Amino acid sequence: MSRRQSIVSDPVKYEIAKELGFADRIQVQNGSYDYGNITTREAGLIVRTLIKKAEELLTRNG
Repeated sequence: MSRRQSIVSDPVKYEIAKELGFADRIQVQNGSYDYGNITTREAGLIVRTLIKKAEELLTRNG
């Protein structure tokens, strides 16, 4: 099964994971990011944080 292209780049998701304290479990090798060692909850936290940041930007610039 092919993976869908993400709207958000892996480096941005990695930075969010660093803010949340679990980036150490994301494997980065040759520009490839492997999220296989994070939990579903942690993946959801990345998404939730990205949405919150987008909403804040829209509010500021709206």
